[in-house]
Amino acid sequence: MTISMHQATIPTFIRALSSLADVLEKAAAHAEAKKIDPAVFINSRLAPDMFPLVRQVQIASDAAKGGAARLAQAEPPAFEDNETTFPQLIERARKTVAYLETLKPEQIDGSEERTVTWKTRTSEKSMKGQPYLLHHVIPNVYFHVTAAYLILRHNGVELGKQDFLGKS
Repeated sequence: MTISMHQATIPTFIRALSSLADVLEKAAAHAEAKKIDPAVFINSRLAPDMFPLVRQVQIASDAAKGGAARLAQAEPPAFEDNETTFPQLIERARKTVAYLETLKPEQIDGSEERTVTWKTRTSEKSMKGQPYLLHHVIPNVYFHVTAAYLILRHNGVELGKQDFLGKS
């Protein structure tokens, strides 16, 4: 049995970002119940040299929509990176899911050998589609979703493995 590029991309990212939105909703409810300023969570980080929660969510969103768009040879929507509240972060995750749902299998399937080029902060990079997805995009999405989850868990939000895995 084979798995298509679309199957490896879109359902995977939709599930990760939907779970992230649900985790953020739990964090917002926790902050309200415990009378904690939500900004404490939103600006929290695991280590001094790591990005805070807000940036982890933004990067997870950007990695998913940008990676999928590049494979589909499409232009992803631009988000302003100006979120400061849980509702805004939740909306960003949900908007990313909505965008991913617009990408059709025929746009992404067959991209295994297509050269994908993207800009980083310091350079331009290129890879074939399949290694780009498997070795760059998927690990980046999961790294930042995991970091967001861990920041919240570390700060007392009651989360478990099923929250990370999401709904089946």
